[in-house]
Order: sequence, then C-alpha cells, then structure tokens
Amino acid sequence: MKLVNPLAGALAATALLTSSLVFADHHGGDHGNSITKIDSAEFGIDANEIADIKAQMQAAVDGGFVAGNILLVGNSKGVGVLETTGTQGPEQSTPMDEQTIFRIYSMTKPIVSVATMTLVEDGLLAISDPVSKYIPEFANMTVIDETTGAITPAANTMTVQDLLTHESGLIYGIFDPQSELGKMYFQAGSLRSDITALTLAKNLAALPLRFEPGTKWNYSRSTDVLGAVIEVAAGKPLDALLNERIFEPLGMDETTFFVDSSKAARLAQPIHGDMADPTVVTPMLSGGGGLHSTTEDYVRFASMLLAGGEYNGTRILEADTLLAMQKKFIGEDVDRSAFFFGPRGDWGLGFHLQPIPGADNEGPFNFGWQGVGGTVFIVDPTNDFFMLYMAQVRGGPAGAPMDLTKAQAAVYKAMLN
Repeated sequence: MKLVNPLAGALAATALLTSSLVFADHHGGDHGNSITKIDSAEFGIDANEIADIKAQMQAAVDGGFVAGNILLVGNSKGVGVLETTGTQGPEQSTPMDEQTIFRIYSMTKPIVSVATMTLVEDGLLAISDPVSKYIPEFANMTVIDETTGAITPAANTMTVQDLLTHESGLIYGIFDPQSELGKMYFQAGSLRSDITALTLAKNLAALPLRFEPGTKWNYSRSTDVLGAVIEVAAGKPLDALLNERIFEPLGMDETTFFVDSSKAARLAQPIHGDMADPTVVTPMLSGGGGLHSTTEDYVRFASMLLAGGEYNGTRILEADTLLAMQKKFIGEDVDRSAFFFGPRGDWGLGFHLQPIPGADNEGPFNFGWQGVGGTVFIVDPTNDFFMLYMAQVRGGPAGAPMDLTKAQAAVYKAMLN
C-alpha cells in the first residue's frame, strides 16, 4: 500500500516496517512495551527499499558522522524498527537500540505544548492570556530597534499563544551571539543551568523584544518561558506536571529531565564534540530542550498524537484540541523571513507543519519537530503513520548520507515508489 495522493483527496492506511531487532521491555507495571510489530508487506515498502535506507544509515556510521542511528516507522496498527546501525557511542560496543537514551533537545517542545493544552482544556489557562498573568515581569515589555539601538515600549501584549507559535518577540541568543540582543541574553543567564526556568523567564522579561509580539515568527526561548508559565498555572514544577499529565498516563518511564546514573551506560554519545552530562541534576528544567528519552518511549507520544490524543484507551488531549494545534498560525500579516523553511510549511501551536509530498502550502501537512542533537519525529494523519529517526550529533562534518532531514525524505520516497 502506497502513500495517499493529497490531490486526489483519498485516505489510505500504512502499515509498519519491521526488523529482526528483539525488543527489551524496560517499563514496569502494566505499561508493557510500545513496540507491536507488523508485517512490513502491509507497509508497501519492499526489501530493496529497506536495504537502500539501511545502506544510507550504515554509510553515516562508516563515514564517521554518527556512532549509530535508529529509524522507526509506525501506524495505527503498531510500530516497529526499520533498522538500526552502529553503537551507542564512538568507543562503545553496545549496539544502538530502542532503549538507547537520547538527548532529544527541542523534541521537548511538542511535549510541553501538549501539556499546555491539557491545562487549557481544564480551564487553568487560556492561550489568549497575557504571559504577565502568570509572570508579572512581562507586563511592561519593550522592543529594540537593532539598527539604531533605540528601545521603546511594546505596543502589543505577549500572550500564551505567542509563546506556542514562536511569535513572542523573544530570541535564542546562541543563534545570534554577536548581536546586541544576543549579548544581553547571555548576560541574563540564557545558557545557565544553575537557575530555574522561572528565574530565566523573569531575567528575559527585563530585556527588550526583537519585535512586537504577534508580528513575526522567530525560533526562540518561547517554550522555555512557556514551561515556566504552566508551572505557575498548575502550581507545580514542570517535571511533576509532565509526569502527571503525559508521562505516567502514557507509560513514558524513560523520559526525564535528568538521567539516573544507573542508566548512564545507555546514553547515546556523539562522535564529534561533547554534550552535557544528564546525570548531573541542576535547577533548570528547560521546557524548550531539556528532556531525554528513548525511541520506545517517544513512540508512545507519537502514537497518541496519531490516534487523535489517545493511547491504549487513555486520553491525553481531546481530538478537537489536537486538530486546533495543527492549524496554521503564520498568517499573511506575520513576517516569516526568519522561518527556517522559507515560504513552505507553517507553524501550529507547538508543532512544525510540513506539507506532505504532492501537497501545496494549504496541506495536507504532517506535524512534529526535531532536536538539534540529531533526532526528529513526524506524524502524518493523512497517511496514518509516524516516524522517528534518532542519532546523537554535535558538530562534525557536513554531508552525512543519513540525518534527520534525509530520514524523512527516504521514508516518503520508499512509500511513493
């Protein structure tokens, strides 16, 4: 069975790619294992296509780009691993598998966004609420003209929606460290782990915005501030909130801000450069990029999204709420010059929206996001499948035969053939 032609408007189901990998169950209680294997013949990808994708993955390992990688595709019937190659780290012999722990960085953002919308459903906040309702320091924002350096009072109020859609006026200082505003972010502690997310949010509130809220898309610390907002709204720390509303109901026992030292041997490591040691506990619970997870755990989250907010009989989010999160929010009156993907695609309430092959900018879309450390997930409701690609990357040479972008392309290409 092959991909839906979006222009024809028909729906089709896809099945799962499987491999010979034997899955271990590290989950206790009644959570079981999220990996239910299905015959790959249902998926419409033949052995030659599987071999081609495996070869790309192996070439990335052999070429010294990554120590190992894993690609998994699932649908409403089940999930499975297409293939894994390599090891968990450059000096390790342990094979990469579905229980390897990854620093998922910005794949934290969709989780925090979903948690936010559960609070919206419960009436604990509204996306139209001003951020200052929860963090009063945001009440009197200013905007900087980076050409002249002039700082003036902001005309628009920053809302929770602006945080979800990256239209808040905040920035990522690490992306622009030489600008005056980037230097301000560094001085405000944007890279510190010895302060809380709420303290960081208050520090950022004292800085000028790059633009008026709601007028431009710019990838930023918005979800870190959002994490602090929902801590205040729920009256509990972000880790406890995520455990209560997402991780415990889904059985995501391996998804945490910090990794117990007893699990350190399961951490994926990059070949080039160093990554922070997640066994060191700090006050910072970064809603924008602080989580660690396994492929097996994140399958639960992706499966829930594909099923309209429900997983194994447990509803996390109402289907209508999840559909609202997939609405395009970069309107015609919003400057998208900083959007990573140019004129193609859009941004929802916490998700990147990407037209599926053959679709235009009106959709249909898949939705998901990636992590700067080499991980990505997408959910394609039109074609009833999701995929995850996990590796651990920190710098190194360009031109890897397989990476988080090429993994998506490879899966779609195989489905279209």
